Amino acid sequence: MVEITYHKEGDYFIPDLYLEKEDYERDYIIGKYGHLRLEYLKKHKKSEYTIMFMNKTLRKHIVEIDKQAKKRFEILMKQMLEKNPIDENLKNTDPLKWSGLMNNYKNSVEQIIYKELIYI
Repeated sequence: MVEITYHKEGDYFIPDLYLEKEDYERDYIIGKYGHLRLEYLKKHKKSEYTIMFMNKTLRKHIVEIDKQAKKRFEILMKQMLEKNPIDENLKNTDPLKWSGLMNNYKNSVEQIIYKELIYI
C-alpha cells in the first residue's frame, strides 16, 4: 500500500497527491489535429477525457489521432490531386487561382478528417 503524505495549509492538512506524467512518445510534438481532438474531448466527452486522463492513456490517444490524421491528410490530398489535377503552369501564370484551388482541396480534405477522426 502507498503511504500518503500531507502538508499543512493554515489549519488543514492537504494530501500530497500528484498524477504521474505520461511517457508515451515523449519527444513527439502534438500537432493541429491532436490539439483539436483534445479540445473536443474536454468540451464534449468529459467522462471519456477524465477516464483516459486517469488511466494515463490520454497522451497515447492524442498522439495516435494526430499521426492518423496527418497520414490521412497526405493520402486524401494525393487522391484529390490525382482525380482533379491542377496544371503546374497555373502556379506561375495565375498564382491566386492556383492557391484558391489548393485551399479548396485542403479544406475538403480537412472536413473529411474532422468527421472521421476528430469530432467523433
